[in-house]
Parts: sequence; structure tokens; C-alpha cells
Amino acid sequence: RATRLRSSSASKQGTTQKAPKRGRPIGARRGEWRAGARLNVLETLRAAAPWQPLRRAQRSGKSGRLIVHKDDIRLTRFKQRSGTTTIFVVDASGSSALQRLAEVKGAVELLLAECYIRRDEVALIAFRGKGAELLLPPTRSLTRAKRSLAALPGGGGTPLSAAIFAATELALAVKAKGQAPTIVLMTDGRANVARDGVGGRSEAEAQALVAARQLALTGIPVVLVDSSPRPQDKAAQLAGAMQARYVALPHADAARLSQAVMAEASRG
Repeated sequence: RATRLRSSSASKQGTTQKAPKRGRPIGARRGEWRAGARLNVLETLRAAAPWQPLRRAQRSGKSGRLIVHKDDIRLTRFKQRSGTTTIFVVDASGSSALQRLAEVKGAVELLLAECYIRRDEVALIAFRGKGAELLLPPTRSLTRAKRSLAALPGGGGTPLSAAIFAATELALAVKAKGQAPTIVLMTDGRANVARDGVGGRSEAEAQALVAARQLALTGIPVVLVDSSPRPQDKAAQLAGAMQARYVALPHADAARLSQAVMAEASRG
């Protein structure tokens, strides 16, 4: 029952798109009957019926034939929801201790299971050292996602700006394909590596804020999960810059994290 409830709630996610032949019928519209359009016979007859006496009077000798004009044609309109792609961006740097990284992985695994139930696609980006890496392109394979997450090493610098730029590019690519992307960024917000891979905390933090503001301009829904042992001002500041929903991991169980992700996905 819980699975069915979660699946039904997932139907509220994704963006609504018009489709000529697929989806849920939402009425009829006047139009030209071309390839790819579906004729709504009932609405076409309803549109033509009031004009039959006049048309038959104008065409004597054809009283038994239904006369349909081009303006009577009605086509069925459909509404279709696009799929949802959740992009997990995981901080695997040294600022996240190994024990803390294990907790982050556990939280991501729970979210991956929720995405699998909803038939969402998932992608995984990890950042550490000098840059960010796409470990898993968008997929519906829960096994692949868990395997990539389990093999994720920890340690090194925190190239936060590179991670945000990588997530933005992937989300825009997903959106261009008609999918509805949602980014889940799990970090403590303490950047110390600039986008070019050079160290320097002040420059790295400034670049991270710039990247966050650019992400906000895209309108892509974002959930920032503060992975520090105690909630950090830097993570909250970063969430504000990218207009993201802020969730502190110490106070967030799997249900709360899942609700935050679903809420942002429906907002997009």
C-alpha cells in the first residue's frame, strides 16, 4: 500500500507538456486534421449538427447526408507529464569526514530508493580534489546508482564552484530533452578550491556564490542538504544564493529528505 501511495504521489511531479497523441485527454480544440493529430469524432459532430438544416437547404437533394465543413473539425487535446531526473551532487572532499560521508551515502541511498519507486531517473556527480566528476549519467538503474555511490572515495579539497557548474550544465541538458530536473546538493558549504583547480578559500567561496546565483537564474529546483555535523552559516548562505530549499542533515531523516526533494520537483 505504501508503495502505491508513493507512486501515486509521484504522479504530481514533473512538468506538464502538450502532446498531440499521448497523455491524458483534456478536451478538444478547433484545428486542421493533419498527421499526428487525433480527430475527436463526437465533438466534430456536435459542432456540425446545428448547421445541418441550413446546409441541406443550400444543397438540395442531399438531405440524408451529414455535411461537415472544415471549421467543424475538432481535435483531441492531450496533457502529458514529463519525466523527472534527480541529480545528486555529493561532497566527497576532506572537509566531510569519512564517517560523515558514510552518513551522506546512506541518505542518498534512501533517496535513490524513493526515486526508483517513482520511476524517476537519477544522476550522480561527486566533487573532491580539483574538480567535479559525473559518476553516473541519468539512469533508472538503482543497481548502477548504488554501485557508483559505494565506490565513491573521500578526501582532498572542496571544488564547490566546479560542482555547481557541472550540476547546472547537466540539469540544463536534461531540461532540453523535455525532462524536469531537480538538483540535490549535499555539502557543508566550505569551498577551498577554485574552478581552475587552484587552492584559496576566499576565491573559492566567491566563485561558489557566483555559480549559485547563476543556477538560481535557471529556475531549476534545488535542495541543499547541509552535511556538516552542525548546521553551517556558509551552507545556509549558499542555499539562499541559489534559492534552494535548505535541509540540515542532523535533523533530516529519510522521510523529510524525500519530502523536500518531492516538494522541489513539483515546484519545478
